[in-house]
Amino acid sequence: MPQLSQLIAGQALNSFLLVYAALFSIVNPVSGAPVFLSLTRRFSRRVRHRLARQVALNGFLLLLGSLFVGSHVLEFFGLTLPVVRVAGGLVVTAAGWTLLNQETDARPASAEATSTEEPDAFYPLTLPLTVGPGSITVAITLGSQRPQASGLADLALVAAGAVAGILAMALTIYVCYRFADRLEDVLGRTGTNVMLRLSAFILVCIGIQICWAGVSALIATLHA
Repeated sequence: MPQLSQLIAGQALNSFLLVYAALFSIVNPVSGAPVFLSLTRRFSRRVRHRLARQVALNGFLLLLGSLFVGSHVLEFFGLTLPVVRVAGGLVVTAAGWTLLNQETDARPASAEATSTEEPDAFYPLTLPLTVGPGSITVAITLGSQRPQASGLADLALVAAGAVAGILAMALTIYVCYRFADRLEDVLGRTGTNVMLRLSAFILVCIGIQICWAGVSALIATLHA
């Protein structure tokens, strides 16, 4: 019995590490922090902190839904993962291209502008810049490959490990976005601008890679 408990706990830990590592590699909130700061610079620090918290919450809910019901939603609408990759890759590429050609604005926002504007925390901050089609595809794939468990209790424990991995990812997003201005203080305005351009270029490359993966899968189905 103790060995069985250790085995189940090990499966839960493996589920946590698998989900967190897979999502962190593609969400990459560290490189997304300069992009977040660039898009929210005109707002006050209090508003940016609230946006960071809301983006983290939205990302958690999106990834959680993709993990557990994403494959069923795609099946209901008759969609396939390659189609999602193509469409999502185009959106990410367009967003990255816009950021790459965005002019930097070093002027601080006025008090009137920051007090009257109501920013949207979902689009584009959460989707597609933070939790994009690549992250959603990874979550759907992980959800469709759930490990086999000997009982409902074991399955619940493994699922809890996956949820904990998504929660840890959301907390990482919050910390990186919450202290994005501190990162700018360390790097300076020039360093932040360089990192922003690099992040935007990488975002364009990721979008093209996601789109190409979807196109390749669709072409493979035609040959089959």
